[in-house]
Amino acid sequence: MGVSTSAPAAGVRLVAMDFPPVNALPVRGWYELAGALRTAGADPSVRCVVLAAEGRGFNAGVDIKEIQAARDRAALLGANHGCAEAFAAVYDCPVPVVAAVHGFCLGGGIGLAGNADAIVASEDATFGLPELDRGALGAATHLARLVPQHLMRALYYTSRTATAAELHRHGSVWRVVPRAGLREAALELAGEIAAKDGALLRLAKAAINGIDPVDVRRSYRFEQGFTFEADLAGLSGGHRDAFVARSTGTSGAGSTGKG
Repeated sequence: MGVSTSAPAAGVRLVAMDFPPVNALPVRGWYELAGALRTAGADPSVRCVVLAAEGRGFNAGVDIKEIQAARDRAALLGANHGCAEAFAAVYDCPVPVVAAVHGFCLGGGIGLAGNADAIVASEDATFGLPELDRGALGAATHLARLVPQHLMRALYYTSRTATAAELHRHGSVWRVVPRAGLREAALELAGEIAAKDGALLRLAKAAINGIDPVDVRRSYRFEQGFTFEADLAGLSGGHRDAFVARSTGTSGAGSTGKG
């Protein structure tokens, strides 16, 4: 359990999340993921990173139970900072990052996939931000990289999800494949990228990030301020308590989707 790194092909690193039962990451998990991504990108032999997950889904956000069990706001602040670190590690990775998304991609999962350079998704993948239902705010920055502005707003306000096929039609998902073939399809794209000149790929990644119309790090941190404001105003705890109550004895873990 945790974050693992492997080298499935020349020039490719596979970073995989495994936090049963639903990949709702605890605070330490976000930092562990950020560290693994930074280590992979810092290796001069690496030309592409694949971000994947084991288990039922790609990522269900932060572990709400950890936040609710804390006697103070340390876990909430830890989740906020941990998410920001992991999202930035994807975006700032010196080489392209391919996200291999299966099952649910919620909250924090949107932050990871939205900051990736390319997404390969399984047919059963769904993408969404259940933030308002969990007493949180954030990651609209990243959802806006996956769908058009007005659809992003509607999905955000309703907590509804979009399918991999819908995102493929919007151009944000590279391929939609059967779940059994997801890892292979993601590695195929990564291999095609890794066949390029490594030094040029790193320059290309820096150049493309440099022309982004939105500073995703600043934008996301701005959103997170409203999450903390909602908590200070007493608006969040009841929603988190209700979610934990619903999930107790079933999933065994909770998600905000993000911190």
